[in-house]
Amino acid sequence: MAQTLVAMRKITKHFPGVVALDDVDFTLSAGQIHALMGENGAGKSTLVKVLTGAEAFESGEIFLDGSSASVINHSPQQAQARGMSTVYQEINLCPNLSVAENIFMGRQPRRLGFVNRAQMNRRARAIMHDIGVDIVVEKPLEVYSIAIQQMVAIGRAIDISAKVLILDEPTSSLNEQEVATLFQLMRTLRQAGMGIIFITHFLEQVYEVCDAITVLRNGRLVGQYDVADLPRRDLVAAMLGRAFDDMAAIHRRSDDAVDRSGTPVIATRELGVRGGVKPFTLQIFTGEVVGLAGLLGSGRTEVARAIYGADAPNTGTLEVDGRRMTHAPIASMRVGMAFCPESRKDEGCIQDLSVLDNIIMAAQVKRGALRLIPRAEQERIAQHYVDLLAIKTASLDTPIKQLSGGNQQKVIVARWLATHPRFLILDEPTRGIDVGTKAEIQRLCVELAEQGMAVLFISSEIDEMLRTCNRLGIMRDLHKVGELSSADMSSDAIMAKIAGGEDDA
Repeated sequence: MAQTLVAMRKITKHFPGVVALDDVDFTLSAGQIHALMGENGAGKSTLVKVLTGAEAFESGEIFLDGSSASVINHSPQQAQARGMSTVYQEINLCPNLSVAENIFMGRQPRRLGFVNRAQMNRRARAIMHDIGVDIVVEKPLEVYSIAIQQMVAIGRAIDISAKVLILDEPTSSLNEQEVATLFQLMRTLRQAGMGIIFITHFLEQVYEVCDAITVLRNGRLVGQYDVADLPRRDLVAAMLGRAFDDMAAIHRRSDDAVDRSGTPVIATRELGVRGGVKPFTLQIFTGEVVGLAGLLGSGRTEVARAIYGADAPNTGTLEVDGRRMTHAPIASMRVGMAFCPESRKDEGCIQDLSVLDNIIMAAQVKRGALRLIPRAEQERIAQHYVDLLAIKTASLDTPIKQLSGGNQQKVIVARWLATHPRFLILDEPTRGIDVGTKAEIQRLCVELAEQGMAVLFISSEIDEMLRTCNRLGIMRDLHKVGELSSADMSSDAIMAKIAGGEDDA
């Protein structure tokens, strides 16, 4: 039998008002890719943080390398010294430093007491080449996409010669080719005897690359399984505690119900941003969900930012309800726009503020600094959306950083719904969240359209777009290269357009 690299027994951890882990067991063997599955808030990331010393725990034992002596990692540095390396979903590197400096941070090669930059850059170049990414390692990390930054973090993790590699949602920002490269790398590391803990919400990826699955639910262990012994529907049922087919139950609003005879809520004409998205024309009508499909870096987010005014356009026009708009976020908010950005960590949440403060801030900005919302009204508004969106939080005063990723995403959606928008932009609203929350957000999107809202929906998942959108704009290389009507939308048609669509006139 393969050597046991990690054995966690009866691990218990509490946060204020919440049992994060309740007598949880977990075992990882050498040469194994082990999926850690569960809804947001199930305890996956907390279990990993306990293992790596990022969080303390109250009771339980951790055994490493088959030893009978239990250990406690008091810091991630101590865990790293014991052969563990973690790549988190939210990339924890230094964007202002070069790629090479990030890879060798704290381990820089030296000569005569000084950092040997030539050797560091050469080794960094070789590391990135080995994982299929050829980039200029002397450039600052911040000039590269989130996907490349993710691969740099993985490159750093591999280079410390870890026995255990922990990947927390590593594919959430990667395209298909990059995922394939990562999976090939994971298989190579498995063959070399490394144990890999793989946290993901993509069920198909689990069955493509993993050997074993451990399922957590509400901080408790549901079970550990061999992948071959757990069909997908049984995995979803184990994660949710019930049979689940809500995805199939979501039906986008009938195209016949969308009235496109009047004035569109949003109309752009050759709107473009210097150095960003190329001039594009787009109309979105009341009660319509329009999607933007395309590969990572195709310009989907740039379209959303140009419409909202987060990036100032230098060409073309934007009209809201037939009236020309000033390109600024505050002006957009005042005419009923709302924008849930792609990066909830950097642009969505203010981590140290409470759930209440994060929900109420946009409504307060819209009202103005001189018309403060009374505390009682703030609590009423926040509680309404906590109930409406089933946000799991100990209280309204809980810091948002203590919530799971999916619940943080719901708080951001709640913030904008509290402004009573007419036009809602959702940029990757379901990235990195569990299947149950994903279904809730998709259903909410369709319901908002039925209530008369216009929605711009951006997602990397084609199935998600097909479930929710009435019409799709196709992006490629910062250009809008076409549109697909409801009748023409299919996985094959979308992929064909992305790969080789002709530019619209």
